[in-house]
Amino acid sequence: VRLDYDYPPAPGDIDSPDSFGYDVFYRAVPGLSFGMCQRGELTDKVKAEFIEAVQWLDKEKGVSAITGDCGFMMWFQELARQHTTKPVLMSSLVQMPSIAAAYSKTEDIAIFTANSVTLTPMNSLIEEQCGVNPADTRFHIVGCQDVDGFEAVAVGGKVDVPKVTPGIVALAKAELAKNPSIRAILLECTELPPYADALRAATGLPVFDAITCCNMFIEGMVDNPRFGINDWQEGWDGVQEKYELGQNLDAEDKKALESAV
Repeated sequence: VRLDYDYPPAPGDIDSPDSFGYDVFYRAVPGLSFGMCQRGELTDKVKAEFIEAVQWLDKEKGVSAITGDCGFMMWFQELARQHTTKPVLMSSLVQMPSIAAAYSKTEDIAIFTANSVTLTPMNSLIEEQCGVNPADTRFHIVGCQDVDGFEAVAVGGKVDVPKVTPGIVALAKAELAKNPSIRAILLECTELPPYADALRAATGLPVFDAITCCNMFIEGMVDNPRFGINDWQEGWDGVQEKYELGQNLDAEDKKALESAV
C-alpha cells in the first residue's frame, strides 16, 4: 500500500521493486499523505480508498502478505487486518517480538527511525499491536534526522545513498559505543534498508528492516527445494511489474491523487 507521494526510490527502498526477489505489487491510496499517516487519522474518503487498496491487493492480485511504504502506517495495521485474512505488516516493527525474544532482557535493541521525536507518540500503539513497549529501557530509539543528506527524506527528494551511508554507519557506531549491550538493529523507516548491508558490515550485528520483514512472511509461503515435496509451486520468473504512481487506479482515482502523476 503506497502513500499518495511520488519520489525516486533508491535500491533497497521498499518502493523499489528491485529490492525484492519475488513479485511485488503496488497500489497508491489517493489522498493518503505522509502527514495523515504520521497523525494516524484518515478522512472517511481516504479510509475507503485504503480499504479498497487492501482488498485489491488481496483479491485481485492474490498477494501472500500486505505491507505499506511508510512506517507510520502502523496506525492502520488493525484497519487493514479487518479486511483481509492475509498477513498484514504495515511496519517493520512487527518484527519486534521475535527480535526481543531472541535476546535476554539485559540485552538491548537499537531502533533506527527517520525522526526519533515523531516515533514516540506511537509507543502505546506499538505495544498494543506488537506486545512490546518501545519505551522499555532495552530499546534505544535512534533518529537519523541529523545525518547529512538524509534530510532529503523529509522533503520527498532523492536521497544520495553513498553520501548518507557514512553518516548512518557513524551514528550506529556512536550508539554502540554508548550502549555496548545492543545486540541487534531494527530499521523502522522504509527508506533505511539501503544502509542495512553497510550497518551489518560495520557492526557485525543482525540488521532487520522492512525488506527482511516481507522476506520472512514470503519464506513461509514458498517451496523449500532442499527437502519435502517439490514441484508443487511455480517458480518466479525474475521479472518485476513496472510501476508508476497511479498505476492500478481507475481514472477517477487517478484524478484524486494529490501527487503529480
